[in-house]
Formats: sequence, structure tokens, C-alpha cells
Amino acid sequence: MSLPPLSPEQLVKPRHFELRLSLIFATLFVSQGTHLPYFPLWLQAKGFHAEQIAVILAAPMFLRVVTTPMLTAFADRAKDRANVYIVLVAASMVISAGYFLPATYAIVLAVSLLLTIVWTPHSPMADSLALSGVRRFGSNYTAMRKWGSISYLCANVVGGFILAVTGPQAVPVIIFVALGAALAAGLWAPRMGRPRKASPLSATDIQQSAPSLFNAYFLYFTLGVGIITASHAFLYGFVSIYWKSIGIGDSVVGLLWAWGVVSEVCMFLFFNRIFASVPVVRVMVIAGIGSVVRWIAFPLVWPLGLGVAGFFLVQSLHSVSVAMVLIGLQKMIGETVSEERTGAAQGIAYFFNGFFMAAVTLASGPLYDRLGVDGFWAMIPIAVIGMALIGLAARSAPQHPVRG
Repeated sequence: MSLPPLSPEQLVKPRHFELRLSLIFATLFVSQGTHLPYFPLWLQAKGFHAEQIAVILAAPMFLRVVTTPMLTAFADRAKDRANVYIVLVAASMVISAGYFLPATYAIVLAVSLLLTIVWTPHSPMADSLALSGVRRFGSNYTAMRKWGSISYLCANVVGGFILAVTGPQAVPVIIFVALGAALAAGLWAPRMGRPRKASPLSATDIQQSAPSLFNAYFLYFTLGVGIITASHAFLYGFVSIYWKSIGIGDSVVGLLWAWGVVSEVCMFLFFNRIFASVPVVRVMVIAGIGSVVRWIAFPLVWPLGLGVAGFFLVQSLHSVSVAMVLIGLQKMIGETVSEERTGAAQGIAYFFNGFFMAAVTLASGPLYDRLGVDGFWAMIPIAVIGMALIGLAARSAPQHPVRG
């Protein structure tokens, strides 16, 4: 499927294109790098119990799997996606100020639901702008995107040190200021005009291409990926709360989160040297085994006296249980999905990941409330189910990769 021709103005590369996109990636990931590890701590500090925390975290996940493809499809039809991105970042900043209101359960849940609608599309829309530059001008995507990973890592570390001084009440302030920085960078976003190809999560692309992707291999594989990913919900929702409960300080909590990101980046750097010739199904099984080992180990670290060093060691498995899943999914799509359907394939995988992550996050609140850290063991059968689905995918794997 050939793309529509570029108009004369679309052939002109915006000045400092790579720098401007790098700033967008760097700023948009600061708020995300603060929210994931520290927002549950803020919720706990406001007096919410584990089940309420789980609902506040999970309900936006259910909502965004529906709203994000709709908004990216709208951006694809707009005169310029950069304008839509700016509006969404500005709306995110305004809505995030709702966390400064009295922190009742109803208010925090309502703010979180509204915020996820306008916040979640930031990353796929920035990706779409960057990929337009890759297609039109030969820009280097990884050179721009790496600044997002760096800022996420810095947010983990610096956020921990800030909270060590101020306490969890700083979390909404950091998110608000970070979104303000993202808005400033967004105002400088390069204008690219209408896209020639739908955004990766666009509802339009999914609707047009999804039927051709409904084969056993793709469905079993993406379901397996979604379920293995969802086994991390207990970690994302409650590990910071657990670490604090056993006396680990905020700054060390930040370093533990950051170490997971470092190990993930290392896998990205060395994957091809180690696993380039390994079949993608085997890659995903290794990732599933890494998840199982991780969930077995987490509740044992402190009772066995392994201390903080033991948690750093377990966090190193992020390179296997997360990074290899991400890489394996893209490897599968690259090998079996034709280019014109790649966006739809990404969108379907995003839906499965988001739905199962939301469901397990919702269940994680009662688990933590009743079992504490032993709730990690409930993630083991979830990861095993994901591996079983990957095994079913292997039975219907195509014999030859796609061409083009």
C-alpha cells in the first residue's frame, strides 16, 4: 500500500527538527516517571486504603484503552497533529491541578479519569510526529526517543530525593510542573501537516486493518504478551508502598525504580548480540520465565535478610520480564505483519496490554490488603497463563516472514 505523495510544504524539513522532538520526549516522560512510582505513595499518604488505591489506578486504565485510539484518530484528521498535542498537554496540566483540591475519594478518582483521557495520548502522538520525520527526512528515531528514557530515569531518581525531603505531598506539584515544561516544549513542536499514515494507536487504522490480523498466531501471541505484561500490575501499584512499609527511604525507592529502567535499557542495547538468532516465541517464553522468577523472589528478599541489595538484584530482572516482552512483540510484528497493517497491530496489542493490566491492577488492591508482599505470588499463575498462550501461538506460527 503506497502512501499519499508529500505536498511541497511537507518536503521542507522544519528547523532544528531533531532537537525540538528530543525536547518533547524529554519533557513528556518526566511526569510519567514521577506518576508510576510515587503516585501510589501520595494516595496512601492521603489515607486511601489498598482497594481504593487499586480502583484509582485501574479505572483510568480501562478508560484509556477506549479513548486513546479515538483521540489519535482525531489527531490524524486534524490540520496538524502538533496543535492537538499542545491542546492535550495544556488540558492535562489544568486537570492535574485538581489534585490540589481536597483529596476525597470521589475527587481524586474523577480527576484521574479525566486526566487519563488527555494525558495518555501524549506518547503515541509524539511518536507519530517523530516517525513522520523519519519517513520524510531520514531522521534518527532512537536519537530523539532516548531523551524520553533518560528523563524518565532522572524523574525516578530525582523524585525520590525530593520526596525524601518533602514527603509524598510533592507528587502532584512535580506532575503539574512537569506538564508545564511539556507544554512549553510542545509550543515549539515542528508542524508536519496531516500525516500520510495513521498514528500507531489510531482507531481508524485499527478498524480498517484489524480483520486481517485476526489469525490464531497473532491473537494468541498478543494475548500472551498482554497477560505477561499484566502480571506486573502488583509491582507497579504497590511495590513502592511495600518498600516504604519496611523502612526503605524515598531516595532508595527512586534508585530501585531507576535500576529497573537501567536494566531495561541495557537489554535494548545488547538484545541483538544475544538473542538475534533466537526465535521470537522462545524470546517470549524466556521473558515469561523471568517474570515468574521475579514474582517468586520478591516476597523472599527481606525475610531472607538480603536487604536492599537483594531488591536491586530482583529489579535487574526488569531487563527480562519487561524489555524482552517489548522487544519480542515488535519482533513478532516485524516478522509477520505487513507494513501497512503495523499501526493496527500496535493498536490491538495496546488494547490487550491495557485491558489486562487494568483488570489485574484492580485485583491487586484486595490482594495487597490481605496478603501484603505475598500478593506477588498471585502474579505467578498469571505469567504462566501468558506463557501458555505463547505456546499455543507457536503451534500456528507462520513458516515464512512477511516481505515488505
